[in-house]
Amino acid sequence: MSLREVQPEPVVGICAVRDRARWSFWDQDAHLVADSYLGFIQRAGAIAVLLPVDARAPQTLLDRIDALLLIGGPDVDPATFGAVPEPGLEGTNRERDEFEVAMLRGAIARGLPVLAICRGMQILNAAMGGTLIQDLVGPDGRHPHRPIIGTFDGTDHLVELAPGSLVASASGEEVTTAHCHHHQAIDRVGDGLVVSARDHDGVIEAIEAADGRWILGVQWHPEAYEASRLFQALCDAAAERLAGAAAEQPAGAALTAPSSTPR
Repeated sequence: MSLREVQPEPVVGICAVRDRARWSFWDQDAHLVADSYLGFIQRAGAIAVLLPVDARAPQTLLDRIDALLLIGGPDVDPATFGAVPEPGLEGTNRERDEFEVAMLRGAIARGLPVLAICRGMQILNAAMGGTLIQDLVGPDGRHPHRPIIGTFDGTDHLVELAPGSLVASASGEEVTTAHCHHHQAIDRVGDGLVVSARDHDGVIEAIEAADGRWILGVQWHPEAYEASRLFQALCDAAAERLAGAAAEQPAGAALTAPSSTPR
């Protein structure tokens, strides 16, 4: 029996958004992940698992996943990167910030592949000691990377990716179509990270691990671009890591271990 025949699908943990939501007869707080993210992960052949915000930031969650995905959301609290609020700062959620920082640091320590999108990239940068621009405003006083709140309409633009970078390899191209919706941006780059893409106005569009590990942050929203290959690349990296772990187990262990055994 081949490894492929016994190898389980990789599990991608997605840090969820805690927000007010309405469905059926209910209007209450909920943990949410947009279907656009889930669809890409599932079509890539992986299992998507939602990680709800938990003040305990339980590291055991990371023992049960093979990759970590951070998604978009509200502003990052300046306290997360050692700053004070500035004019233009919008709604924040410190508990979510702390949870995601803890998950990121734990995932990196375990060697899990990480994809961080928009706010997620900003959290990645903060988790590694970097800082953020709290309100990115153009010369006309408007937000050039979020012209209309709640839509990607009119934001598509081309971004050049550094040749030989992880983001270029994962995207399968050196110029990608980007859809953005943000008014915060990376200022000082975090330790161990390098810039692998910038917009035409100098705004950082992608960061990744300087040592070549599968740790990638993008400022745009690949889930809004049907042709994006980033989610497939993340799932492939997770499957490769999972296969490597299975190969290190004693013969037959993968077949006899109970399903409740930590991953």
